Amino acid sequence: MVGNIIENNMVTISGRIVSELEFSHEVYGEGFYSFILEVPRLSDCSDKIPVTVSERLIAKQKLEIDKIIEVEGQFRSYNSYNNDGNKLLLTVFAREINFIDDEKKIKNPNQIYLNGYICKKPVYRSTPFGREIADLLIAVNRPYNKSDYIPCIAWGRNARYSEGLTIGENIKVWGRIQSRAYQKKFENGEVINKTAFEVSVSKLEICSNAHGGNDEMNPAEDHE
Repeated sequence: MVGNIIENNMVTISGRIVSELEFSHEVYGEGFYSFILEVPRLSDCSDKIPVTVSERLIAKQKLEIDKIIEVEGQFRSYNSYNNDGNKLLLTVFAREINFIDDEKKIKNPNQIYLNGYICKKPVYRSTPFGREIADLLIAVNRPYNKSDYIPCIAWGRNARYSEGLTIGENIKVWGRIQSRAYQKKFENGEVINKTAFEVSVSKLEICSNAHGGNDEMNPAEDHE
């Protein structure tokens, strides 16, 4: 049962460490640390993705700035409570880390697969440049009756199709994790730079439809 749940959320990202390890939290005496991994895109841009790792996983080899690594794990969400209210924090929870001696050896630096349930009505919209987008929030089960809530963004005909999805519908998505910078403006005029993390969907599949079969959608355009 646990194995099946783990397979519902699989991530592989590769890139360069660009921050020092910082202590994150402790669970039953086991310490966890976080750092930022800069993951290249096909274009000249990159995504800076937070990674959380157990002290047991980094006992043998030290994670340092400029080290090139491959991380396998899950994309997880946590609720953070502060003066601004409840905030959803996202991180790649590392289950395995491999060191890479040459950045040129990285083949597919950013891959994610999720099997979860629509937990919020998808929001469909068009950009000023005419690109079609749909925002989805997917609940992915994990052991001990917990779930991760993963924001996803679909494009083109995948976006149009996503608009018709209903809460509770079981879907599978493939894509990559992306970071997106934005500005938050407060009533007093203060502006703060923030970063959002989400899954950019390249392929979407409905696990079951009204006809009793699977319904798969593939991307109509490159979203890089």
